[in-house]
This record gives sequence, structure tokens and C-alpha cells, in this order.
Amino acid sequence: MTTTSEQVGAYTGPAILSYGFRPFFLAGALWAAIAVGIWLPMLSGRLTLPSAFTPLEWHVHELLYGFIPAIIAGFLLTAVPNWTGRLPVTGQPLAILFLLWLAGRIAVFGSRIIGPEIAAFVDLSFLATLGFVIVRELLAGKTPHHLRILVFVGLLLAGNVTFHVESLIGSSHGYGTRAGIAATLLLIMIIGGRIVPSFTRNWLAKRKAGRLPVPFSRFDAAVIVASAFGLASWIAVPHHQVTAALFLAAAILNTIRIARWAGERTGAEPLVAILHAGYAFIPAGFFLMALGIWSPGTIMTSGAIHGWTAGAFGTMTLAVMTRASLGHTGRPLAASLQIRLIYLAVLVATLARLVTAFGLLREPMLHVAATAWMLAFGGFVAVYAPLLTKARS
Repeated sequence: MTTTSEQVGAYTGPAILSYGFRPFFLAGALWAAIAVGIWLPMLSGRLTLPSAFTPLEWHVHELLYGFIPAIIAGFLLTAVPNWTGRLPVTGQPLAILFLLWLAGRIAVFGSRIIGPEIAAFVDLSFLATLGFVIVRELLAGKTPHHLRILVFVGLLLAGNVTFHVESLIGSSHGYGTRAGIAATLLLIMIIGGRIVPSFTRNWLAKRKAGRLPVPFSRFDAAVIVASAFGLASWIAVPHHQVTAALFLAAAILNTIRIARWAGERTGAEPLVAILHAGYAFIPAGFFLMALGIWSPGTIMTSGAIHGWTAGAFGTMTLAVMTRASLGHTGRPLAASLQIRLIYLAVLVATLARLVTAFGLLREPMLHVAATAWMLAFGGFVAVYAPLLTKARS
């Protein structure tokens, strides 16, 4: 079953609260731009926040556990009604869920004032409540087979708990950071592994005959399992040679996987091509991380991680947000010049950040990466705010 436009049209409240993607995509993108804008003066010591987190902890936490959960919430709250045939979460319940996310951002920002324990409780309440809402909707819609997606929301919540605990006890092991990155990567591998070949096939089917994407198969499942083993090893022993070997295997397998999706045929359609570009940063990240473990003098692991966080996370979230927002607001699925510039900006941000991983032009490239990132996500807000705050046309 799917939720019909007539059902959605029965909602009469503010347009911004008519579907989960509207407030969460808009606010998540805005926070992604603001958080990086704040990070630059923090990095140089010109700005100090009233946060119990160190500057680096705040930067990592707010992108990994602030920005990313907002986009995941927007995606799930939009996908679940299509899976269950039920009406979407709208109005006051959606507003409460959004305010929980916003309260988390404020609490973490001012955690030195209110106390890190209280800030942690407020921050963690969002993912916990989101998980409860999704479980309730899936069970009410009699679609329990979709509950497996909640495993990754649970992993993200566990990673956030670990992050807060590590900060409270002054630990520098980074388990919470690695767990959050791993959970997000696996979620992208699963969702991306469905939507990238599907959207590619739909677009290519309307064009001349030629190679089409290979549907999801046991090979895809094996790639995800192999990648999960590598990421589990990284969480536990991030600098071990076994982790590097598993990462290299994951890089090769994910490269083969994306090569099966006929991405080379999508250059004429940016809305599809950008999905392939975003996913390509997953095997690139695995390879760079393996290289960083084997040869730490060649590449800095902190920079290599941005192949995943800036590349895969940043590009894939923008790819999904730009496409889904057009479709669900009744606009044609076409990439305007502004949308293409958004894609260009996030790719520039990623490539500039990866340059710093090799120790090249670190300071100027950090500023290029941050500026391009803010242009990408700020551009999304500027272009899509009118669509997301108005009723479906």
C-alpha cells in the first residue's frame, strides 16, 4: 500500500508540518551550514562556545549526531507512510519531534551552563523518540519486516550515548565517533543500494536500450556484511592491520558493487548521477582509511575519514534531499542550475577536504572545504525553503 495524495491533502495545518521531510530536511541542512560556519573560528581559537564539549568534540558531534539524525528522520518519516499505507506523522506530533531535535542542539551548545548530564539526556531523547514513533507506525501498519531499519537508528543512538559518556569521563578512544560513522555508512549502503540502481533503471528505461543496473542480489548483501565486519573491526581496533585488510576488501567489493549500477550512463541527468558520485565516496573512504592505517606517514586518518563524512554523507544527503523534496512537493524531477551548483559545491568541499588528508595546503584547503560545504547546504536552504514551507502544488 502507499499513502495517496488525497490522504495527504486531508491535512489542513501549516505546510511545514505536513510531512516529516519538510522541517527536518530544511533544519538539518541549515544546521549543517551553521555548524561548519561556527567551527572555523572555533578551530582558530577566535570563538569559544558555552559547551562542555571540546571544540573538536562539538564539531564532530553536531555533524554526526545533530545533522545526520535530522536527515534520517526526514527520510524515515517520509518513507514509512509509503511502506504502511498510513497517514504520515503531521501537525503537533511532528512539531514535538522536531522540537526535541532542536532542544538537543541548544542543550549541547550550552551544556557547560545546564550541565553535560542534562544536555546528554535532552540530546538522546530525540533518537529514542524517533525510534519509538517509527516502531509504532510500522506495527500499526502491519509491516514488521521493515523494523530491521531500526537497527541502524539503535546503533546511532548507542553511538551517541557512548560519545556523551566518553566526553563525561574524558576518554579519547573515540568509540562513539566511529560507531556513529559506521552506523551511518551501513544505512547508506542499504538504502543507497536500493534507490541508486532503482532510480537509475527508471531513468535509463526511458532512454535508448543499453546496459541497466543489476538488481539487489546476494552479492550486494555480501558486500554489506563484509563492510560491516571491517567497520566493527575499526570501532574496536582502529589501527590494527586486520582492520586495514578488511577495509581494502570492502573498498574492492563496494567498487564492484557500484560498477554494476551503470552509473557511466547517467551523466545527462544530474539528479541520478549525483547518487552514483555520492556512493563512490564509500569505497574511496575505505581505501583511504586502509592506506592511512598501513602508511600513517602518507595520509592522515582524520582527513581520510572525510571521504565518508563529507563525501558519502554530505553528497548522498543532498542527493536524496534535492530529489525527494522535488517529488513530494509536486515539482518536476529536473535539476535546475541552482541544484547543479549545490552538487558542485559539495563535491568541491569533499575534494578540498581530502587534499588535506595528504598534508597538502592544509589551512587554505580547510577554508575552501568549509566555504564550499556552507554554500552547498546553505544553497539547499535558499532554493528549497519556498518549496518546503508551502503546500504541495
